[in-house]
Amino acid sequence: MATPGASFAVRRDQAPVNSRWHCHKEAELIYIARGTGTLLIGDHTRYFSAGTLCLIGSRLPHYWKFDECYFEKNAPIDVIAIHFHETFWGKAFLDLPENEGIRLLLQKARRGLLIHGNIQPMVPSFHYLVHAEGPYRIISLATLLSKIADWGPVTSLSSENSCLSAGNFEGKRIHEVYEYTVKHFRRKIPLPEIARVAHVSPHAFSRYFRQRARKTYSQFIAELRVGYVCRQLVTTDHPIKRLCYESGFQNTASFHKCFKQITGMSPLSYQQVYK
Repeated sequence: MATPGASFAVRRDQAPVNSRWHCHKEAELIYIARGTGTLLIGDHTRYFSAGTLCLIGSRLPHYWKFDECYFEKNAPIDVIAIHFHETFWGKAFLDLPENEGIRLLLQKARRGLLIHGNIQPMVPSFHYLVHAEGPYRIISLATLLSKIADWGPVTSLSSENSCLSAGNFEGKRIHEVYEYTVKHFRRKIPLPEIARVAHVSPHAFSRYFRQRARKTYSQFIAELRVGYVCRQLVTTDHPIKRLCYESGFQNTASFHKCFKQITGMSPLSYQQVYK
């Protein structure tokens, strides 16, 4: 994936690429300047928007599912993605005492990391890396990773030891399940219907999904619905009760319970914090 004549790749995308469940040997440092959608990473699901900054470790399956508007309309995204082998600068480099922070950061990134807070001071480094040449590319990447290593608000996304398949037939099959569910989660999806997508029997589907996603299918649906509500709470003035039913929940009691379990706060508190 490295650019010819370079030890790592830096890419700026104006349209969605790799729109599938996949993984790669390289670590991925990605900044979303424009775009919204759903991030599936390991066994974690969350909504993403402009300003999202993530570090994804080597071989951790993930899928940046951009909203349909970026495929159906002339609505460009703006994403800067950096892909690098964790030891491209030599293993001895990370063993230096001065680089302990970077080494530990890359270990934590095996679960995927979301960097919170005011990340604006780091954004110019992404833009610089798009055009940088020579040793300044390596110096700039090392500096950026060092800043993230010292950053306070960082959240691990996937659970520990999550080793989900992203290759060959199994990767294609779970991708189809994810794709179909993200498209239809706002309505009831009967078990026989999603089982057909996965090419398994309804009886076998629940076990199949739990083994690969490390969660039940109903949990996955709830996460998508709560993610939808979170986005609407921040971007619209729609009443919470309306969003409850609009997202696919059948009653307000289960909605409020799921919302608090997933976000750690009530819908009203979430809106007050993030809007």
